[in-house]
Amino acid sequence: MEKIDEILSRYSDRSELIDILEDIQEAFGYLSEENMKKVEQTIKIPLVEIYGVATFYTSFKLKPSGRHVIKICSGTSCHVKDADTLHSHLEEKLGIRNGETTGDGRYTLEQVNCIGACALAPAMMIDHEVFGQLTKEKIDSIIEQFK
Repeated sequence: MEKIDEILSRYSDRSELIDILEDIQEAFGYLSEENMKKVEQTIKIPLVEIYGVATFYTSFKLKPSGRHVIKICSGTSCHVKDADTLHSHLEEKLGIRNGETTGDGRYTLEQVNCIGACALAPAMMIDHEVFGQLTKEKIDSIIEQFK
């Protein structure tokens, strides 16, 4: 049985759409058009409704992410400690803009509202690891660790 079929076999009701999409994203890394059409056919939810949910919640991704996802915090604590300058530095260093993935598929850059590390501001996460008290030099050193 295909992975998508296995996921969908656990669900039968449109009220479970968010759970379905979370499971698909967990399994595939993002929500492909093909997989959303499979949800439409199996659970009988209009594709427009599936896209509506998938685009409303920022946790859902409609295109694949890089091997390492860099989330730079722009919350209040980080913002007042110049996180915007660090975000621009990351864009320049990686050669991508916010929400994009490097050509080699290594990094995806995302500016997020908060990562819950205010005491470490300015902060970022790479995958599930938090890095704080950032400077441009510290960011360069951290990125080198993930090459």
